Amino acid sequence: MINSKILLFVPVYNCENQIIRVLEKIKNTGLDRLVATILVLDNGSSDLTCQTVQNYISKSESRNVVLARNSRNIGLGGSHKAAFQYAIANGYDYIAVLHGDDQGDPADLVSLIHSGIDYGVDCYLGSRFSGGSTLIGYSKFRTYGNYIFNYLFSLASKHRVYDLGSGLNLYKVKSLNLSEIKLFSNDLTFNCFLLLYSIKIGQNLRFFPISWSETDQVSNVKLYSQALKTLGLVLRYRFFSRKALVDEHAAETFMESSIIFDKDII
Repeated sequence: MINSKILLFVPVYNCENQIIRVLEKIKNTGLDRLVATILVLDNGSSDLTCQTVQNYISKSESRNVVLARNSRNIGLGGSHKAAFQYAIANGYDYIAVLHGDDQGDPADLVSLIHSGIDYGVDCYLGSRFSGGSTLIGYSKFRTYGNYIFNYLFSLASKHRVYDLGSGLNLYKVKSLNLSEIKLFSNDLTFNCFLLLYSIKIGQNLRFFPISWSETDQVSNVKLYSQALKTLGLVLRYRFFSRKALVDEHAAETFMESSIIFDKDII
């Protein structure tokens, strides 16, 4: 696994205050030496995220950090689709995901890689709510809410679910079917779509415990509207199965976007 070609995808949106901490943690944990490329993909930030990353790249000794942005804001799910497409087009074996808001710990990915990855596993999903995980700054209300949703998704999918979608995962690129994935929602429910799809087609997925911390992050999650969307998805899936995983508008929005690389950003 360590010799595999790994793309580390770091999605960012208004992460000016956190992204340097994330990049420094990637370097200090040695994760930068275990991956071929670190793709920082901005999704239309209105702050100085892009400039901050560009300054870091120009001053850093790390030569494998690449900055890019979406040509339009296509949501967190859309950014995942763009990164998946990039990984497929450029022949990566795996794509790791680490959000740029400094909630996940790169050390968890380092431990996962060093422990030896089973090529028979299609995706390793970081879990904030399983044994061995650590939560800091996460309210009891949100924690219990996640337990309830994990239970509902487990019932609907008939597969034990420990987390609907953290910001720290690892996917085998050959297992990513972009023609199907592009039909999933572009918003924050994207990981829920991908999770249900993976279970539906019988992929081998494995949850692993992670550390998760919320300090100075500004959440992009509108709690109640997000909860309603997630509940609606699991109910549709329970009664309509695969038809619930199609969002034609999301596919059109994604196809109309493109990635712009760092030299053309500012």
